Order: sequence, then structure tokens, then C-alpha cells
Amino acid sequence: MIGRTAALLYGLVSYLIFSASFAYTPAFVGNFLVPKTIDAGPDSGRAQAVLIDAILLGLFAIQHSVMARPAFKRWWTRIIPTSCERSTYVLISSLLLILIFWQWRPIAPTIWHVEGWPAAMLTAVFWMGWLIALASTFQIDHFELFGLRQVVDALRGATDRVQAFKTPLLYRLVRHPLMLGLLLAFWATPHMTAGHLLFAIMNTVYILVGVTLEERDLVAAFGASYEHYRRRVPMLMPRLFGGGGSTASEARRGG
Repeated sequence: MIGRTAALLYGLVSYLIFSASFAYTPAFVGNFLVPKTIDAGPDSGRAQAVLIDAILLGLFAIQHSVMARPAFKRWWTRIIPTSCERSTYVLISSLLLILIFWQWRPIAPTIWHVEGWPAAMLTAVFWMGWLIALASTFQIDHFELFGLRQVVDALRGATDRVQAFKTPLLYRLVRHPLMLGLLLAFWATPHMTAGHLLFAIMNTVYILVGVTLEERDLVAAFGASYEHYRRRVPMLMPRLFGGGGSTASEARRGG
């Protein structure tokens, strides 16, 4: 019982650290409220800034891609309790995100800068992206996605939950609404600097690679059901007409 209680506390702390880092991210990317943002921070030489930022983003992408894979999870849960696997993934992801906030180097040259109604539209898309990303987690199982459900179930002595397809609204429009929301949030800005562009490009590459690996795992897990869903619903770009389908729970997809 002590071990299960410790796992619950571990899951709660991991979730709180995630919540704080996630709440900070729009301010960091959008350049408001916080002192350290994507365009505000210590001045470094351009080459040094590109190298540091690329390493930070690369570490984040590699951790996400490796720890989300089923083979890694099978090996990892020989070392840590199964109930803590997701919380550990969430904790390490959050700490790496905090590392990005702390060590990020701005790269000042402007790529584009718009004002007036175009700026207002881009800002609206920016916030719409964050809303889509957050809403998509609650349309499946937010607390399982971020590890709380697993440690609570372990405390209660509940058995593992059965994987299942779900058909919530956003997942009938695209297969990966969380990633769509993040792409909108990363690219929609009235003032695109070179540093912000590097951030957006590297995260876009990571997302495209990540969802490709995730889809391979989903096909392996759900077979023809997911293949049928994949034929009916686009990956990231919603169709203007048509669509629909089912989706596997993101919480069980690991990504």
C-alpha cells in the first residue's frame, strides 16, 4: 500500500509540473507576461544560438519519440512500476520543456511582421490552436494521457483498462487534433523571428515523424479498424466536406 501511495504522489507531482509547464508554453511562444520568451532572453552569437536551440529541441523530440514506443515501454516497465510509466514520460517531457524555456536563445532577425487585422487574425489562430490542443486531450481521457488515471487505478487495485476506439468530435475531423492544434499555435504569429521560425520548423518535423511512428504502432495494435479509420479521416488537415470515423484513445497511443 505504501508503494501505491508513493506512486500516486509521484503521479500528482508529475501532473502538476506538466500543468505548470504547459501553462507557461503559450506565454513563451506568444511573447507575453513572462520575462523569458522565444524572442526575449540572453543574447548569443547567431551560430551559437542556432546550435543551442537545435540541441534543446532535438532532445525533446528524441525523448518523446523513443519513450512513446511500445518496445521501450516493455523494457522500461521492467525497471519502474507499470502504473508510473506514463507519469515518468510526462515528468521527463515537462522537465525538458522547462529546460527549453530556461536555456533558449532568441535569434532576432524578422521573417515577417504584420499589424492591424492580419495580426489580430493570426493571434486568434494562435489561441485557437492552444484551445484545440487542450480540448483534444479532454475528448479522450485527459487524466490517463498524463498519467493520473494509472496511479489512481493502481491505488484502488483496479485492473488495466481495455484499449478501445473512441469517436469524439475533433477526432472525426483529423486523426491527430492535438498535433494540429500545436502546429497552429507554433506558426500563427504576427511577428515571426528567425528563432521562432527555427522553433516552428523543428517542431513541425518532429510532429510529422512522431505521428508517422505513432500510426505504425496504432496499426499494429488495432489492425483493420485503424486502417479503415485512416482511410476515412485525414491525418492533420481537416477536409472541408465529408470525413468521420473512429479513433484509438490518445492516452493509450503514448504520444
